Amino acid sequence: MSAPTLVNYDEVLERFDPVLGLEVHVELSTATKMFCGCANEFGGEPNSRVCPTCLGLPGSLPVVNEEGVRSAMKIGLALNCEIVPWCRFARKNYFYPDMPKNFQTSQYDEPIAVNGWLDLELEDGSTFRVEIERAHMEEDTGKSLHVGGATGRIHGADYSLLDYNRAGVPLIEIVTKPIVGTGERAPQVARAYVTALRDLLRSLEVSDVRMDQGSLRCDANVSLMPRGTSEFGTRTETKNVNSLRSVERAVRYEMSRQAGVLLAGEAIVQETRHFDEASGTTSAGRRKETAEDYRYFPEPDLVPIEPSRQWVDELRATLPELPWQRRKRVQTEWALSDEELRDLVNAGALDLIAATVDAGAPSGEARSWWVSYLTQQANNRAVPLDELPITAAQVARVIELVASGELTNNLARQAVDGVLAGEGEPDEVVAARGLKVVSDDSALITAVDEALAAQPDVADKIRGGKVAAAGAIVGAVMKATRGQANAQRVRELILERCS
Repeated sequence: MSAPTLVNYDEVLERFDPVLGLEVHVELSTATKMFCGCANEFGGEPNSRVCPTCLGLPGSLPVVNEEGVRSAMKIGLALNCEIVPWCRFARKNYFYPDMPKNFQTSQYDEPIAVNGWLDLELEDGSTFRVEIERAHMEEDTGKSLHVGGATGRIHGADYSLLDYNRAGVPLIEIVTKPIVGTGERAPQVARAYVTALRDLLRSLEVSDVRMDQGSLRCDANVSLMPRGTSEFGTRTETKNVNSLRSVERAVRYEMSRQAGVLLAGEAIVQETRHFDEASGTTSAGRRKETAEDYRYFPEPDLVPIEPSRQWVDELRATLPELPWQRRKRVQTEWALSDEELRDLVNAGALDLIAATVDAGAPSGEARSWWVSYLTQQANNRAVPLDELPITAAQVARVIELVASGELTNNLARQAVDGVLAGEGEPDEVVAARGLKVVSDDSALITAVDEALAAQPDVADKIRGGKVAAAGAIVGAVMKATRGQANAQRVRELILERCS
């Protein structure tokens, strides 16, 4: 198959208007699966968290997870959706090896939440509203592992293995209405939407939203309309894009690829596509089915769900401060300009700083840690800032240890390194590495006397009134104590001993 002809992005925009549709699948952090009592945990030995129900064995019956319903309603409310007074589950019928029942328990024409919206803050400071069509409940599938071959996909594999641990995990699928009017910002809007949705879900504490583990996955639908027309083009659906950067790259690539197909006089095939992280390209998957192909019908083993107005109001009252509300609050409290706020948001640091302040740290110190040393560590690891293995509470504790004089800034960085390395909480790292500042004057006096004796010429200069020369002795003491001495106290002792 020949490589596709890609059209320059600027030419794409001159000739076409992009239309997006984003479907985001969110695995919930409930204790058990959606319709059975199996543990809902990531990983584990293959097929160790399964039962007759999630394996679809004859005679087994599902039971709805109430916490899953509660989470779905909270998500709908936070997305400004209407929580419907009555909804039910349906069977979505299709065959795939990792679908043990050969149907997925989902919601079709009667979802639990409809007609919402989410406002996005773009990099240029403007706001773009994405309208939400629905948020519905369903269950996840298992996982296929294709062994052999070069791509990890079924084509070219020697054989496949199936792990059903994920089968039945609670999913919420959030589907946008067609997103039009984005123009050149289409890839940016797609990324900003998934970013905002991830932040929202994290604040609701309904999911860990780990894209690297598949608990947040985006299907990006893209089509092009010739300029001056209003009829949507044929769309493709790039499946399971699993990073924010890849969402942006997948949309941009599909726009350029589809433009090449259309300008060559050919038709776009309605199909699913796979995104390749290494090359930044998409490749054809399977022809895309329509709703009729899935032969939806009401799930006969589950009763409808009727959320009462009282229940909806009670859940609405429990919604936390949402990310954009927090941003406006901290901008005022920290006296940030719009540009400073935007820089912190774009760096992925603002909410982390705010959470660190909430954990007890001063805003200046929290900001300094996240935008300097921790950003450097994230860059070294090539991961987003919020995926560093350190929490806001842990950073706040390190800041507290510095403020109390128990750690110097240098020792604090070593403590943070230990936390990032998985060595435990800050206090555990400090104890294990022996990082606490030496505050015993007798120990410091011994170190000062040894440093003065080792550099008698410097000691004579200090005694002669050249106080600046004390810096060399301070450095020697700090080196001898592995940076654990209080530099100010060392200087005081040096001047006292040379007086």
